[in-house]
Amino acid sequence: MDPRSQVLLRNSELLQGRIVLAGAPADGLLDELPEAHAWSWHAGEYEQLIQNYAERCSFGPQLPEANQYIAGVLFLPKSRALTEYLLQELAAKVPSGLIFLVGEKRAGSERAAKQLAAYGRTSKLDSARRCQLWRCEVEQRPQPPNLPELSQTFTVEIAQQSLEVHTLPGVFSHGRLDLGTQLLLECLDGLPHGHYLDFGCGAGVVGAFLKKHYSTAEISMLDVDAFALHSTALTLQANQLEATVIAGDGVHAAPKQLAAIISNPPFHQGVHTQYQTTETLLREAAEHLRPGGELRIVANSFLKYPPLIEKHLGVCSVLAERDGFKVYRAIRK
Repeated sequence: MDPRSQVLLRNSELLQGRIVLAGAPADGLLDELPEAHAWSWHAGEYEQLIQNYAERCSFGPQLPEANQYIAGVLFLPKSRALTEYLLQELAAKVPSGLIFLVGEKRAGSERAAKQLAAYGRTSKLDSARRCQLWRCEVEQRPQPPNLPELSQTFTVEIAQQSLEVHTLPGVFSHGRLDLGTQLLLECLDGLPHGHYLDFGCGAGVVGAFLKKHYSTAEISMLDVDAFALHSTALTLQANQLEATVIAGDGVHAAPKQLAAIISNPPFHQGVHTQYQTTETLLREAAEHLRPGGELRIVANSFLKYPPLIEKHLGVCSVLAERDGFKVYRAIRK
C-alpha cells in the first residue's frame, strides 16, 4: 500500500463517512474507507479504480459538485501550482470546509502545508513513513477556481506555422515550450501519409502542429493526465483544429495501423524518475504502426533508447541533436 495511504489509515477515525480522496492511488484504500469517493486525474489509476469501485470514483480536472462530502483529502502532487488549484477546488466544494493534506516530505509536504494554511487554521496530525498528514478547517469558503482562466498561454512559431498553446497547472512545461519539443518540431517533415499519434501529448503542441502542417491527416492525441487532456482541448480550440483526444495510461490505448507515432515521452512521474511508459512504447510501437510507419521521438541524449528501438522496431537513426536532446527515427518493416 502507498505510504501516504498507510498514514491516512493510522488516523482512520478522522476519515469516516463520505469523504473525497483527491488523487488517491489505486492501492486498496477504498476497501478500508467504505464510504469514500476517489477523484483521479491519472487515467491509469482511474482504470484500476473503476474495476472494483466503479460507483465510487470519478476522472477529470474538476471535482463534481453533486456530492456532499463531509471532508476532502488531497494526496500531494508534484506541482506547486497544481496544489494551489486543487486546494482551492476542495475548499470551495467540500461544504464542511474540512480539508486534509497528505504527502511525502521530499515532495514538499511542509511547503504545501503553508499553502493549505492560507485557507484557515492548520495543524500537523501525523508524521510517519516519510510522509506528513495535515488538517485544515477552512474559515471562509473561496469561489471555485475558473480552470480556463488558470491556463498560461504562449505562442510557438516554427516552419511558418503559428500556434497558440494553452497549459494548465501541473502540465509538463507549463507556460513555455521546452527545448526537447522545440527540437522535435523541427524534425517532422516527410512523414508518411495517414493517421498520426501524438503520444504523451501534454498541452497538445506536437499534435496541433501536425494538424497544421498536415491538414488532411487524422490526428490522435493521448495522455494519462486529465489536466494535460484539458490543456490539449484548449489548444485545439484556440487554433480551430480538430483531433481525437484519448485518455490512456500507455500505448495500449492507442489506435492501430498508424502512419506515425510522434512523442516527447514522459521521463518523470511525480517526484520519481519513470522509464516504464517510454520503454513500453518502444517495445510495443510496432503493434500500432502499419508497415512503413514511423516512430519519431525526442529524448535526453544520455538515455539508452536506440538499442531498444532497434530490437523491437527497426534501424534507429538520429535526425538531430542539440541542448542535450536527440531526435530518433525508426521505420517499421
